[in-house]
Amino acid sequence: MAKPKPWQVDDELWALIEGLLPPWPDRAPGPRPVPDRACLQGILFVLHTGIGWEDLPQELGFGSGMTCWRRLERWNRAGVFDQLHRILLANMNAAAMIDWTRVAIDASHIDSKKGGLSTGPSPVNRAKPGSKHHLICDGAGTPLHVITTGGNIADITQGVALLDGVPPIAGVPGRPRRRFSVLLADKGYDSAAFRAQCRKRKTEPIIPRRGTKGIKGVGKMRYVVEQTFALLHQFRRLAVRWERRLDIHQGFVTLGCALICWRRLIKELRRSC
Repeated sequence: MAKPKPWQVDDELWALIEGLLPPWPDRAPGPRPVPDRACLQGILFVLHTGIGWEDLPQELGFGSGMTCWRRLERWNRAGVFDQLHRILLANMNAAAMIDWTRVAIDASHIDSKKGGLSTGPSPVNRAKPGSKHHLICDGAGTPLHVITTGGNIADITQGVALLDGVPPIAGVPGRPRRRFSVLLADKGYDSAAFRAQCRKRKTEPIIPRRGTKGIKGVGKMRYVVEQTFALLHQFRRLAVRWERRLDIHQGFVTLGCALICWRRLIKELRRSC
């Protein structure tokens, strides 16, 4: 049996997504719309390969690139990918796959080819236009929240926003949880004000101070955030920013996070069967 392509949506994932999609108007003008599942696979094809919308191969049945782009815009506006990410996090929590002992935060630069909101001169690429992904993940490397800013924005400015951006995670009896015991970060987050904000949120910060050798063993615990960045940027559409519109790029980012969660969840569920 042929191995499915990475952009092909299996029945289990489609069952989750289909119920989140906004209904299509009964009296919509124009020709019969391309099926949602085919459009989703076209969006995933762009996400995985980084191909331009205008180059999307119509012979694969996705519809035109503009058709898929408009469907992506519509679904992102309806919050479909955010809802999917939260559902998958809840399912992972129910399967005891969320490590509540710690979170790790960091940032990673990407080139921005077409400019747009949240781009700026990149300090690591000769001041060319760039963006930066700020990521928070749990101790197992599960992506919880990503913020996109200009490439010249300091990491520390997004520390509190990352903490507050973690969605409430359900999946077990009781109130949904969003706070972790410990936060791990590098010296770029060394700030007394940030430490105070972490403790206010009942999270103990473990951050090396500037001018010191660092805290022994923290690097081994923080590697998960670099691993998660590597997984996120395997999606070629996220390794380089091509979208001028920030909301479209951020929709791709959230979809990428959800897919990482899905792969881990389905692997664990199939292993335990």
